[in-house]
Amino acid sequence: MSKKEKISKLVDKYYDDIVLVNDTVWDFAEPGMKEKKTAEFYVDFFKKRGFKVDEGVGEVPTAFVAEWGEGKPVVGFLGEYDALPTLSQEAACPVKKPVTEGAYGQGCGHNSLGAAAAGAALAFADYLSENNIKGTVRFYGCPGEEYGSGKVFMARNGLFDDLDIALTWHPGDMNKITTTSSLACISAFFEFHGVSAHAAGNPHLGRSAVDAAELMNVGVNYLREHIIPEARVHYAYVNAGGIAPNVVHDYAKVHYFVRAPKIKTAQEIFGRVQDVAEGAAKMTGTTMKMIFHEALCDYNPNRPLEQVMQKAFEEIGAPQFDENDFKLAEQFRNTFTQADIDDIKKTFLDLEVDEKDIPEGDALHISVIPYKALNKVMPGSTDVGDVSYCAPTAQCNVATVALGTPGHSWQMTAQSRSGIANKGNVTAAKVMALTAAMAIDDPELLKKAKEELVKSTGGKYDCPIPADVKPTL
Repeated sequence: MSKKEKISKLVDKYYDDIVLVNDTVWDFAEPGMKEKKTAEFYVDFFKKRGFKVDEGVGEVPTAFVAEWGEGKPVVGFLGEYDALPTLSQEAACPVKKPVTEGAYGQGCGHNSLGAAAAGAALAFADYLSENNIKGTVRFYGCPGEEYGSGKVFMARNGLFDDLDIALTWHPGDMNKITTTSSLACISAFFEFHGVSAHAAGNPHLGRSAVDAAELMNVGVNYLREHIIPEARVHYAYVNAGGIAPNVVHDYAKVHYFVRAPKIKTAQEIFGRVQDVAEGAAKMTGTTMKMIFHEALCDYNPNRPLEQVMQKAFEEIGAPQFDENDFKLAEQFRNTFTQADIDDIKKTFLDLEVDEKDIPEGDALHISVIPYKALNKVMPGSTDVGDVSYCAPTAQCNVATVALGTPGHSWQMTAQSRSGIANKGNVTAAKVMALTAAMAIDDPELLKKAKEELVKSTGGKYDCPIPADVKPTL
């Protein structure tokens, strides 16, 4: 029996477990860093299956590490499970129909992400046991990917430092290895304190915190011309002072994101944003307080490990969808905007896929995109980046939803508990478990992956969150 056949058989054995995790976590749909029921479920799940579990790691109550085996190599599978606000939606329902209006929903498919990673960890542990191979298998329960940067706090506490490889994936609408980087991101609040006064009677005695916040925003907008075009700066008012225009307001608060292709660049730009905030305070006679919230590194692709994952993906193949899956996917596609449909081709072209290989009109992606190392940066951010600075990391996307499904949408939530998702989850589990099996059999590959990590990072992880900043719980 080939390695692929062994892994496939082992993952298939855990099919019911993968579905159980997928559906249970989908039902919980908890906010980032507050996934209490989800974490309790996972801890019990892994304990019952022979893993020892370290709970509340990285200073985050809902973070944990489940471990099986001992010694080297050490292979980590990354799981996520937080949901998104206002995306509650009935499962597999192609009509917008919230379970609870305004509630959280799995609009990024993190229930599936964790389910497949759990299946991979269980199957790979069995693979080591049945073949008398020494090694350690870990499942990392990572909270707050959307809000909280859970992996960053886990990385700051050294939880990934001894990994030989880290493997993960993300649910999506196509099958490919993630060879692009991501944007590093820094998040902080800026509070301005002034002096209140009657805006008509004695405004000269007031010092407007709202004016300071406004001037900061104007200053940062001017700054945009003088930063690299790949960088992004976003802001939102948390507190705009109040509702009375006849008051000089003494308090205002804005929330800023600073993103850039590399964490060092993001830190440099963030320093300039702080300078603007300080200048705004001086201009208005107010005081400014910066409250550092969270930060995460850019994703650091590991080419040697990616190529092993590509080979594993090609051996496993794309998910085997059935007639009911295609029918459901077509129903969801009828809810997409024309812009969503048009964006499918652009997405493939951005991945430098040959035009003849771009699916036209297909409801589901049924092939694996050929490997191509892309020196590009995807527009989003992920705390997987911090893991990739600590250990050689590879990740893939597997189709769990209809082609063109927008991320962070009710359609994503609905499809994340469906037959389509189940088939994608099993495929993802097989790809990750086979990648691990292939990697540990090749000491030279593990060496190359480590060398690539050291070359790209200097061999050191510097956490972008200051040591005195605690997780936002």
